[in-house]
Amino acid sequence: MVQPLGNLFIVAAPSGAGKSSLINALLVSAEKYALLNSAELSVSHTTRAPREAEIDGTHYHFVSTETFEEMIEEDAFYEHARVFDNYYGTSKKAISDKLHQGVDVFLDIDWQGARQIKAINPAAIGIFILPPSIDILGSRLTSRGTDSEEVIRKRMSQAISEMSHAYEFDYILVNDDFDDTLDKFASVVKSKSLDTHKQRMRNATLFNQLVQVDE
Repeated sequence: MVQPLGNLFIVAAPSGAGKSSLINALLVSAEKYALLNSAELSVSHTTRAPREAEIDGTHYHFVSTETFEEMIEEDAFYEHARVFDNYYGTSKKAISDKLHQGVDVFLDIDWQGARQIKAINPAAIGIFILPPSIDILGSRLTSRGTDSEEVIRKRMSQAISEMSHAYEFDYILVNDDFDDTLDKFASVVKSKSLDTHKQRMRNATLFNQLVQVDE
């Protein structure tokens, strides 16, 4: 099987740690960081209701529970999980197509989905984002102004559980200073496009001229 030039990045974090903001900022700043591959955020399927200003097909593919469960039966998902009483999942075909086009794909998912993907594709790169403290995480969730106190308490409890899985990931970034964390995030992404296998694929003609392989 031909190995893809693109990399699959799994980015997970407790709610409020800033993973979505970091991914979006990196995609916007791809030229600034001179990323070698084009980069895109995977658009997941979900059964939860759209939030204000969310667009179907851009933020998520919003589907019914019945439709989602039919897709599970068809083995259409790369990973799927039930979180806060809603389903989330990522299309296998969509991810594979992008990677073979040389696109770096970012998955904004939880540790359960990350574990499923790693079992299928060990080459996927896991990055976990931590908040600088539990108090700051609580402040970030409260400042959103979108959730009730009961929901925030539930998310805080869930966050503690989620952070216990941080060591399962290849990289851990502590999001204290956003710009500094973004720089480190970009460094991880760029380095993965510079490994020997990817460089050999990207510069095959040059490598054939300069690098003699001693079998």
